[in-house]
Amino acid sequence: MLNKMNLRSISKLLIFSLSLLMLASSCKKDPKASVGPEPNPTVPVVASRSDLTKDSIFLYAKETYYWNEGMPTYAVFNPRSYGSNQAVLNAIIALPGTNKPTDKYSFLDDGSVSTSLGGVSGDFGFSVFYHDTDGISSTPTDDLRIKYVSPNSPAASKGLKRGYQIKKLNGRTDLSTSQSATLDFVGNAVFGSANSVSMTILKPDGSLEDVTITRASYSNNPIFLTKILNAGSKKVGYIVYNSFTTNSRDALTTEISKFQTAGATELIVDLRYNGGGSVATADVFTNLIAPAAYNGQVMYTTIWTKTMQDGNAKILSHQPLLDAQGKLQSFTGGVNGVYATYADINYKVKLVSNVDPALNDNVEIFKKIGGAEFSKIYFLVLSGTASASELLINSMKGVMPSNVKIIGQKTYGKPVGFFAIKIDKLDLYVPQFETKNQKNEGGYYSGMAVDYSVSDDVTKDFGDPTERLLAAALSYSEKGTFSISNIPSKIASVSGMSAFETQRLNEVFDKNVFKGMIDDKLRFKKQ
Repeated sequence: MLNKMNLRSISKLLIFSLSLLMLASSCKKDPKASVGPEPNPTVPVVASRSDLTKDSIFLYAKETYYWNEGMPTYAVFNPRSYGSNQAVLNAIIALPGTNKPTDKYSFLDDGSVSTSLGGVSGDFGFSVFYHDTDGISSTPTDDLRIKYVSPNSPAASKGLKRGYQIKKLNGRTDLSTSQSATLDFVGNAVFGSANSVSMTILKPDGSLEDVTITRASYSNNPIFLTKILNAGSKKVGYIVYNSFTTNSRDALTTEISKFQTAGATELIVDLRYNGGGSVATADVFTNLIAPAAYNGQVMYTTIWTKTMQDGNAKILSHQPLLDAQGKLQSFTGGVNGVYATYADINYKVKLVSNVDPALNDNVEIFKKIGGAEFSKIYFLVLSGTASASELLINSMKGVMPSNVKIIGQKTYGKPVGFFAIKIDKLDLYVPQFETKNQKNEGGYYSGMAVDYSVSDDVTKDFGDPTERLLAAALSYSEKGTFSISNIPSKIASVSGMSAFETQRLNEVFDKNVFKGMIDDKLRFKKQ
């Protein structure tokens, strides 16, 4: 947590940045005052705070956006002509670019993402999805289920569990997917800004219960479950991990160590709803589960925007670089020779040592944590599995491809990441880097393909061996083939909802779920 002095210092730097951006867009007489590459001498010196924010969104993207090649000049783009900050960003997203995929990654935030990254949430603590009752995707269903419940959350305190059916929501019993308006109603009730939500839930034992949940701030534990499962004579560790928060690293270390103590020789990592988070936490998780034999080898390489690699993102000199405690770092080459900034970082790739990661710039090296060894690793994924989750999977596939299996549905597809750019009261997130594993594999913009396709079953709680994704992993562990034949035929549909139907529902229910990998590692100054 930043102390008051640090907050005041950062605020002064940000206000100073806005002022310089104003000068950058108004004159080109003094090269030292120009922080934007394309200042426009026709823009008035006096500008509103709103205009300066729009300027900043464009100028930061101009120098740090991963697909910034060929972006128009400030004068041509004219950020102040747009009606809102979001309109400016939307226009940037819509710009053509060399090898540019559809940008579903850039967004503006009010600081909520950085708070949640630290493990603090302020919601109801549960999510929902529909159960495909007959396996026919064109048939509407009103079988709305609890998809997951976050430990320590308001929903958890009310005893809600995955698989519970919602029969009434805020007084409404018609919850069928046949109407888009109904889906919007459900989405707003569960994921909107209301202070409370009321439900009547049907439990597996047939009992009904009326529940009212009030929004609250709580410490988020993204480890939903750990368990030892049997696959024939084998012991298999199972972990459900929902977000790469910075506060979960010690707990991950403890839980993986328990698998080692219990004699687990294989591992199932359930990332089906994990949209990503901290890159540093992803590194910890990877080093916990990777065999020690890969110590010293390349885990992945980070490739930054070319402008940043070439040292031409001068505008980053107005983004203070904080240390692990959130304090401003003193640095002789920083702002006014006092503070280190993101412009003081070396964004080029430099591999000096295969042993000490601290000697390498933008090349992450395997450095085993703990003694757990797993001969096979199974990743359970869905369309919401993104970013840091995909980084973890791709890193492992780079060194043990035949012993890593992916089960479920194609992932979200986000091989790019970012760090927050602070503009007044906003945080701007635009892709600034991509990652590639040891085999130089990456670029999975359309998602990572699975080894076995099977749909989610929200009627079963995590850890239930008859839940479809988990059953497929256990089958392969025991028999060497994917099968869910041990599941009753009524729910054994592999296809489940169509990809279109699943996407339609996810667009409503997951639109507020963060998907990204945030570079939050301690950085190296320019040599």
